[in-house]
Amino acid sequence: MRSDRPLPQGEEKVRAVRAMFDRIAGRYDLVNRLMTGGLDVAWRRRTVAALGLPRGSLVLDLACGTGDLCRELQRQGYRAVGVDLSAGMLAAARTSAPLVQADILRLPVRDGAVDGATCGFALRNVASIPALAAEIARVVRPGGSIGLLETSEPASGWLRSAHRAWLEHVVPLLGGLLSDRDAYAYLPRSLAYLPPPAELLEIVRSAGFPGARRIELAGGVAQLLVGVRA
Repeated sequence: MRSDRPLPQGEEKVRAVRAMFDRIAGRYDLVNRLMTGGLDVAWRRRTVAALGLPRGSLVLDLACGTGDLCRELQRQGYRAVGVDLSAGMLAAARTSAPLVQADILRLPVRDGAVDGATCGFALRNVASIPALAAEIARVVRPGGSIGLLETSEPASGWLRSAHRAWLEHVVPLLGGLLSDRDAYAYLPRSLAYLPPPAELLEIVRSAGFPGARRIELAGGVAQLLVGVRA
């Protein structure tokens, strides 16, 4: 995705995102660790801990990528199943959890079949966030829980400026040196796909998680949405 082109929408976005993740799969974990200073590991740990489900519960990890959240789900005693659209990411996955290639807006899962769902840094990559929230609500049983981890922008002025400079200058440089500059130049631009925090939270609540709440992580550079299926 070139930085001088308009952000893609709809099915064009789906194709572009899939191709992008196929390209960067081999170095994805390495760049993630460098890009976040390793904080993404703690964020995923907190995402899984926030589920609060009994051990042995069945949890879907949506847009599972290379399996980081699947591994953390298993570490905390859950049965994990990963779903991702990118064949390249699934081929690079390092997890013993079952993996399925599918569009997470059209999950091959019956209604209410799982106890919970997680999703790491993928809300901004789907064609429709409301459609994803509705699909998650469809497959999670009543009383089940979700943990949706996503990037964000800090509210604090100085931290917001520093964060934006990091994303717009350092991240593309790292990505260019280690992987694909265009893909990592897309990251700061992809924030435009995310609605404001209050609107994003309302989308999740309206989909079937009325008590959902938003947790700021690391001063607001990331966010975690957690909730229980009504």
